[in-house]
Parts: sequence; structure tokens; C-alpha cells
Amino acid sequence: WVVLISEVVVSPPYVFLPVVKSSLRPDFHVAAQNCWVKKGGAFTGEVSAEMLVNLEVPWVILGHSERRLILGESNEFVADKVAYALAQGLKVIACVGETLEQRESGSTVEVVAAQTKAIAAKVSDWTNVVLAYEPVWAIGTGKVASPAQ
Repeated sequence: WVVLISEVVVSPPYVFLPVVKSSLRPDFHVAAQNCWVKKGGAFTGEVSAEMLVNLEVPWVILGHSERRLILGESNEFVADKVAYALAQGLKVIACVGETLEQRESGSTVEVVAAQTKAIAAKVSDWTNVVLAYEPVWAIGTGKVASPAQ
């Protein structure tokens, strides 16, 4: 027997989480687009995992390409965020993927493996983790990922 469990998760901007959550069917869930890596402190503009738990937001997306590229979030930093979010009881969608430059240099496997290994070094129970492959190279480049890719 194979039991498939699926959840439908939508991820609106933080300020819309409560209204979207209240308008969804009960079997649909919301995800925050990010959360901070630890508890407390002065981190203006960041949303903590504890805040998400208090809002009854069960999911969070971490490691999105925009945060990696624009804000410089390293593999290790993303892994720390994943581990902390899980420790607070959140489910995590962890994004992995390579840029166009990395793809064209033939380092796709190495890049995605390094991102995944960093998370694996901090996480032992993957029950509440979904790895989401994000083909960063296909975003805004005019290149389209084929089904085979």
C-alpha cells in the first residue's frame, strides 16, 4: 500500500496571511514567505517563527532564490532557519535551485547538493520538510524549463 498525503498551501504576503487563511477551505493552508532564524532581538522588519505560530500559520517558505541572491542568505543560514522553524513547530518548504550561470557552468548537481546537505546537517527529521526545486535560471531569463529539465 502506498499512502499519499498532500496538502494545498498558498503563500500570500505576510500582511495578508490572516485574511487569506480565513477565506480558505479548512483543508487548505497558508505559508509565510520567510521567517527569522532565532527568537528575540531587534530584527526590524523580520517575522519570527513564534509570530507565525501565534497566528496559526503552519507553513513557511525558506531559502527562496530572491533571499539567497538579493539578501545574501547562505546555505548555512538557510539551514539554521529551517532547523529553527521546525523546532518551533512549523512545517517548512525549503527552496533549492541553481542560477543560469551555475547551470551553464555544469554545476547544477553540486549547487543543489550543497544546499540540501547544509539543511541535512541541521535537520534529522524530515517529516515536516518539503524540498522545492526552484529553477532560478528560468526566472526572468527568457529561458523556459522543459518537462525533462
